[in-house]
Amino acid sequence: MNDEARARHPSIQWWEWLAWFALLGVVTWGMAAVRPRLNEAHVTLAYLLIVQGGSARGGRPLGLSLAAVAFVLFDLLFLPPFGTLTLQDPLNWIVLGAFLLTSILSAQLLYRAQGEASVARERAAEIDRLSALGAETLSVGRAEDALTAIVSVIRSSLHVDECAVFLIDSAARIAQPLADSAEPPQSDRRLVERVAAEGRNAIEQLDGVICVDASVERFLEGVGVSFGARALARSLRVRDRTVGVLRIGRAGGLTLTPAQTRVLDALSYYAALGVERVRLAAEAQRAVTLQEAHQAKDAVLASVSHDLRTPLTTIKALAHEIAQSGDDRAAIIEEEADRLNLFVAQMLDLSRIAAGTAVPDIQPNEAEDLLGAAVQQVSGRLGGRELRIEVSSDEPLLFGRFDFAQTLRAVVNLIDNAAKYSPPGESVDLSARRDGPWLVFGVADRGAGVPAIERDRIFEPFYRRSGSPDVGGTGLGLPIARGIAAAQGGRLDLDDRAGGGSVFSLRVPGIATADLQRPTELLAGERESSSR
Repeated sequence: MNDEARARHPSIQWWEWLAWFALLGVVTWGMAAVRPRLNEAHVTLAYLLIVQGGSARGGRPLGLSLAAVAFVLFDLLFLPPFGTLTLQDPLNWIVLGAFLLTSILSAQLLYRAQGEASVARERAAEIDRLSALGAETLSVGRAEDALTAIVSVIRSSLHVDECAVFLIDSAARIAQPLADSAEPPQSDRRLVERVAAEGRNAIEQLDGVICVDASVERFLEGVGVSFGARALARSLRVRDRTVGVLRIGRAGGLTLTPAQTRVLDALSYYAALGVERVRLAAEAQRAVTLQEAHQAKDAVLASVSHDLRTPLTTIKALAHEIAQSGDDRAAIIEEEADRLNLFVAQMLDLSRIAAGTAVPDIQPNEAEDLLGAAVQQVSGRLGGRELRIEVSSDEPLLFGRFDFAQTLRAVVNLIDNAAKYSPPGESVDLSARRDGPWLVFGVADRGAGVPAIERDRIFEPFYRRSGSPDVGGTGLGLPIARGIAAAQGGRLDLDDRAGGGSVFSLRVPGIATADLQRPTELLAGERESSSR
C-alpha cells in the first residue's frame, strides 16, 4: 500500500484497542467454559471473526496484534497439553500455522481494500469538485471571472501561497497577468518567460536556479528532488499551442503529492481553456469595435459624398457658363470638378459595396461585348499606350453570368490602374479566357510589380504603393473592383507577370460550352429568371 493511502486511513483511539482486546478475552473465556464440546475449527472461526472485525475497524496494526494474541491463546487454552506452548500432536502446528497465516492475510487484504476504497472516494470527490468547477467557470459572464475562480480553487486545494495565470501573445511573450495577478517580480518573471519561450514546465529552486530538465517531472510525480523548490510554472496549452503560464509557489518550499499533481493537471486544463476564452473574448471585442468603426466610416462617407454632389453640380454649371465668356480658367475649374465628382461617385460605390446594398443584376453576357465596351471607355485615357486585346481561341464563344455594367466598371478600373503604373511606351494587355468554371478577364501591365507584403493592402481604400510615383487617382479603383467581383460570387486575384509587371484576374462564373449549344429561347428564359 502506498503512503498516500496510509495517510488517508482512519485513525483509531486507544480505548478502542482496549475494547477489541476485551472482546477477545470475553470470547476466549466463553469458549474455555465449553472447551470439551469444541474442536479446532470452532476456535479458528471465532478468532478469525475477531481478527477481521478489528482489521476492518482499526486497520492492519490492530488486526495483526489481535492475530498474535489469538495465536498464543489458541495454543495455551485449546490445544493439548493445555497451559503450555508445546503441542501433544505435531499436526496441530499445521492448524496454528494456518490460523496465523489466514489472520495475517485477512488483515492485510482488509487494509488494502479499505485503502483502495478511500482512494476511490477521494478521487470521486475530486471529480465532483472539478465538475462543479467546470460548470461554474463555464457559467460565469466574464472570462476573467472564470480564471479568478480557478486560481482560488488551486490555492485552496494545493495549499500554496502564490498562484497566478499569465497570458502569452503570438510572439511567446508575457502579454499581461490575469486572474487578479499582480505583475511578477523580476525573478518570477524569468521563470514565467522561460516557460513561455520553451513551452516546457519549470521549477525554481530555493537558491533561485531555474530547472527545466527531468527533475521537473520527478517533482510532479512526487518522487522528490535533491533540492528545495520555491515555485513551479506550468505551460498552459490548447490544441498544441502555448496560450499561457500557470505559476504556483510557497515561501517555505513547495511539495506536491501524487494526488495534488492530479488535481493540478486537471485545473491546469481548465486554466488553459480560461486563458483561451479570455483571448477569444478580446479578439471578439476588437472585431466588434472594428466593425462599428467601419460602419461609422461608411456612414460618414456616404453622407459626405451625397452632400457634395449638389455643390459640385453647381460649380460645374457655373464653370461652363464662364467658359462661354472666353475665360480659359473655367475649363480648369470644370475639369477639377469632374475629377472631384468622380471621386464622390467612387466613394458612394464603395460605401454601397461595404454596406451590401449594391445588388448586382446578374445575367448571361458575352465576354467580347464587355471587352469592346471597355476599349471604348478607356480609349482616350491611356496616355498614348497601346491596349492589346486577346481572346482565348479554345472555345468559339465565351459567356459568363455577371452584371454587365458593374463588371465593365471593374475592368475599366483595372485598365486605368495598369496605365498609371506602366512605363511610357509599354502596352496594357486585356484578355478573356475560360478557367474551369470561371470566365476570367485579365489585365496585365509592365510596371514595377507589387511586393508580397503589399499584396493585400493595395485592395484597401486610399492605399498607395510604397515608393510608387505620384500617378494621381483616388486609391479606390482596386477596392471597388474587388467588391464588385465578390458581390457576383467571383474574386479578383493578383499575380506576378513573367518578365516583370502584374496581372490582375477578375473571375466571374462562366457558362459551359454545352449550355451554349441549347436553343436560343432556352438561354433567353435563363436570362429572364436570372434578372428576377
